[in-house]
Amino acid sequence: MIDPNRQGEVWVFAEQEDGALSDVPLELLGRARVLADKLGVKVGTLLLGSGVESLSERLISGGADRVYVVDDPLLKQYQTNSYAKVVCGLIHKHAPQIVLYGASAMGRDLAPRCASACRCGLTADCTDLEIGSHEDRREKTTHENLLMQIRPAFGGNIIATIVNVKRWPQMATVREGVMPMEEPDPSRKGQVVKEPAGLDPTDLIMKVIERHRRPKTVNLKAARIIVAGGAGVGGKDNFRLIQDLANALGGAVGGSRAAVDSGFISHDHQVGQTGTTVRPALYIACGISGAVQHRAGMDQSAKIIAVNTDPDAPIFQIAHYGIVGDLNVVLPKMIKAVKARA
Repeated sequence: MIDPNRQGEVWVFAEQEDGALSDVPLELLGRARVLADKLGVKVGTLLLGSGVESLSERLISGGADRVYVVDDPLLKQYQTNSYAKVVCGLIHKHAPQIVLYGASAMGRDLAPRCASACRCGLTADCTDLEIGSHEDRREKTTHENLLMQIRPAFGGNIIATIVNVKRWPQMATVREGVMPMEEPDPSRKGQVVKEPAGLDPTDLIMKVIERHRRPKTVNLKAARIIVAGGAGVGGKDNFRLIQDLANALGGAVGGSRAAVDSGFISHDHQVGQTGTTVRPALYIACGISGAVQHRAGMDQSAKIIAVNTDPDAPIFQIAHYGIVGDLNVVLPKMIKAVKARA
């Protein structure tokens, strides 16, 4: 059964800050394009801010058919109340059937507010999205062309597929890095739709006096080679071996949540369900057991090498090459071999 009223667009919230798009909407546009093509509808993006209209070209080249631009000085700084009011107003006006946000700090703050105001469901931290059907055995009906919102549940022990049947639009936040970013197509044509903000100063319940941001120390998403350490590394000093191997290979240093919680390395380096999702050409996991939460953030790596003393460690289930041994013995040999070939 297809509801004829549910023919709206697939929308992506185009997160930007200081006039620069983040990676996550560009990642989401590729999947939104797939979903929209299957539904036979257009892809729209919501671009809010001040002086941001020029970003429309990048969104269109990334797969958007329409860019709804709300350019207003009151939107220069992100605030939950003002952004949610604008987004909800556009949802009520244009009635999209799907709205996607990145599971970033901004997306995780904005999406629940919008879902609550629109009285619809929200699935957080999705790792995949598909279009499918759902059979309601109680009502003996089949709902087609629903958004299958796929995410880990119960600490990552199962993968759940969630559907919103009766309350639309269907909303989801998607983890950064899980959707590959498509190459932009400069020849694509799209429509820029300018919308009024409809805000007044009373909608800004806070005044931003000054901002302080700590830049990230590493860009794991862009690294082609990552050498990561876990609790099995044994200590902060032993992480020097991880750093030395990464330096020899020209790669970045990563860590599991256990390593971060133990203080071996900072959170900026964390890979996994509660860290960064990565897809490097080479991922070397050292002293990492391979809990499902960690694997969810790196199992799409092109080549995985695991070093662990436990031959039954779960990491070996997804590793292309496994080395059973003490990393304090194995890594110096790997470093020596890499330097010998340089």
